[in-house]
Amino acid sequence: MRSCVALVLLALGALAVHGDAKELSITTIKEEPYATSRGTELEGYCMDLLTELSKRVGFTYKIHVVKDGRYGVMDQSGNWNGMIGEVIRGEADLAVAPLTLTSVRERHVDMSTPFLQTGLGFILNKDLVSHESALSLLAPFTADMWVGLLVSFLLTGLCIFLVSRMSPSEWADPDKEQHTFTLLHSFWYITGALTLQGAGPHPKALGGRVISAIWWIFAVVLLACYFANFYAMIHTDKKHASITTFSDLANQDLIEYGAVEGGSTSQFFKTSKVPLYHRMYEQMEKRRSFVSSTAEGVRRAQEGNFAFIGEAVSLDLAVARYCKLTRSEEVVSERAYSIAAAPGFSLLKNISIAILELSEAGTLAHLRNKWWSRSCMVDHEGGSLEAHDLRGLFVLLGLGLGLGVLLALLELLSKAHRQARDDKRSCCSVLTSELGRRFGGTADSTEPESDKSKA
Repeated sequence: MRSCVALVLLALGALAVHGDAKELSITTIKEEPYATSRGTELEGYCMDLLTELSKRVGFTYKIHVVKDGRYGVMDQSGNWNGMIGEVIRGEADLAVAPLTLTSVRERHVDMSTPFLQTGLGFILNKDLVSHESALSLLAPFTADMWVGLLVSFLLTGLCIFLVSRMSPSEWADPDKEQHTFTLLHSFWYITGALTLQGAGPHPKALGGRVISAIWWIFAVVLLACYFANFYAMIHTDKKHASITTFSDLANQDLIEYGAVEGGSTSQFFKTSKVPLYHRMYEQMEKRRSFVSSTAEGVRRAQEGNFAFIGEAVSLDLAVARYCKLTRSEEVVSERAYSIAAAPGFSLLKNISIAILELSEAGTLAHLRNKWWSRSCMVDHEGGSLEAHDLRGLFVLLGLGLGLGVLLALLELLSKAHRQARDDKRSCCSVLTSELGRRFGGTADSTEPESDKSKA
């Protein structure tokens, strides 16, 4: 893993025996959340940590980028690169970074009290950890989508019932005719449309036909989306891989996995005496699935069919940023981040004490929350369809329902207006009486008899 790498370079003549200010030169690489660019300056967890340490220990510092961008690995000839190499060669006195505390590094440099605890885990695309279940038929849509469909179904059935009650074309004489579109038949009718079967009789009124047409369009598009998504889910090999532990990851060959090449994570798998972990390293060597940086590993994990193995504290940031990713619950090889110093460096003891003070005061926890608590950036590709993916379809249905009810109401108003004119009554009283007859009210029909009826 390559995250923030901060090397603290100290001018030889700047050291003082007691309490004098000391200027440190810090070299770093730009990677979140430990160090990122903010104009010409850097910000991040390591930068805030350095600020707190400088206040408590008493030093100033300068920042520049590390030369080779590495933490430090010893080659076959015994030479170190990266931060550890610069500290050993005297090019740097301190290395302030997410530098993993290991026994090999402890033999060659001095390490401070750890300032961050972590372990090894892996991240991968959420689609790769989907479990088979009896509810797999519901998987093409999210829970919010199913709730939206239920609400749409209920509203559509209710609107057809109301339109058929109000429209004179659908129910001409409430006193003599039996109403065809009862509430039960209305829901049965749209259920038949939803299954592309149909269920007669069909609406006669213009408003009912508008709602019926819009609902059929809604049903056809919805079913097309459902079956397309369902087909994609059952015809992908990745779906059948349920990966939650390192054992699951090792005992399958569908998904590649890798760690940062030359980092402490890959070194752990290389030197591990546990057969499972050593076999995983051999597999990474065989497939050449190592990555050059944490950023590359996160990118490949997002693209799918790749599990990136790294330190959990950095993986948590990737999961917080990208909603498509998930981290394994299993964390192995508990480890810690520490500050490295040249052997015999006089300030290391004070720095260790300052780290303990920051931990006891809750400052380290505050910094962790500050740089890790961020909302994920949704990048929805594939997977279950959500309600907002088909919001246009829901808007179309809503407009159709509103138009259908409006047409039925206008039709009823037109009839009431004609009847009021013939009977010489107010339109409002005729409309009230008509609504009472159609919706089971007790409104009296006190219409004066026409000359024809008297005769």
